[in-house]
Amino acid sequence: MDNLTTRQQRILSLIIHEYIRTAEPIGSNRLVSEYNLDLSSATVRNEMAYLTEAGFLRQPHTSAGRIPTEEGYRYFVGNLMRNTTLSEDARRTISHQFYQSRNDISNWMHLAASILANQSKVASLVTPPHPEQVRFKHLELISTHNTQILSVLVLEGGEIHQSVLTMNLPVSQEDLSITSNRLSELFLAKNHIEIEKIQGEFSELEHSIKDWVISEMKQTESLTAGEVILDGLTNVLSEPEFVESDEARRALKLIEERTLLQELISRSILKEPTNGVQVLIGGEGTWNELKQMSIILAKYGQPGVVTGTLGVFGPIRMSYGHSISIVRFLSSLLSDFVAEQW
Repeated sequence: MDNLTTRQQRILSLIIHEYIRTAEPIGSNRLVSEYNLDLSSATVRNEMAYLTEAGFLRQPHTSAGRIPTEEGYRYFVGNLMRNTTLSEDARRTISHQFYQSRNDISNWMHLAASILANQSKVASLVTPPHPEQVRFKHLELISTHNTQILSVLVLEGGEIHQSVLTMNLPVSQEDLSITSNRLSELFLAKNHIEIEKIQGEFSELEHSIKDWVISEMKQTESLTAGEVILDGLTNVLSEPEFVESDEARRALKLIEERTLLQELISRSILKEPTNGVQVLIGGEGTWNELKQMSIILAKYGQPGVVTGTLGVFGPIRMSYGHSISIVRFLSSLLSDFVAEQW
């Protein structure tokens, strides 16, 4: 499939560029006239027929032109797309916006999501920086009702977990305060593996709280996505694919609910992406709900210490070159800010 001639590569690239621009099937006559090709329409038709047979193009209707397949887009992104960079003016403007917000991490996230959506003309996602190794900071236990306890776990970096636990017997607030102070001292700055190894006599209450703390820390460490900030959904809803397809709109609804998105980020960003950016086209055979969408992701932060994820998503027919360049630039910019903070 990769052994395309230079002419076939050029025709495939032009069809993809034209389809991204117009969202309409591309015929041979239109391609010849639009790009002043020094080829006859018959020659272009023959090459388009070969590209269709090879799985890079498809014909939605018998009398229609061709449109790219998922494999066509993958070949384009992997082999034909030129490296693009943001203009110096755009880079300077974006850097200045972040410099003004350098002391407010939460504002970075929303600003990054807004810039990604505006620059790419599709939708964006950003997760806050997340410690790659979760460590304990503080524990608070509060008596709420009869045998119920509100447990509040604070992790290094400020992440907070709360849960209502039910004990076998009522526990006084005084005993809860003594327990939380003792466990906080024992667990301070430790990861879940180190906490599990702590030996000593623990009461039934302390055992229950210890197990809960370990469970929360394990879960937090496994969730590389965490909170997901979205922007630019209206950009995607206005695209023809989402106006005309109920299936595409359902996919967008799933993304808005964030659960699918968190799973996708957690599973895919663990793979080492090429040049710092990973492109997922059509769900990559894993997420069938996203077969009409593409997602571009990148990590940012300090590997091994604290990292987050950012990216854009929209119809498969998106401007990959420009979208990848803005994702890569913001990933680098946020990594610098994270390095300063941590």
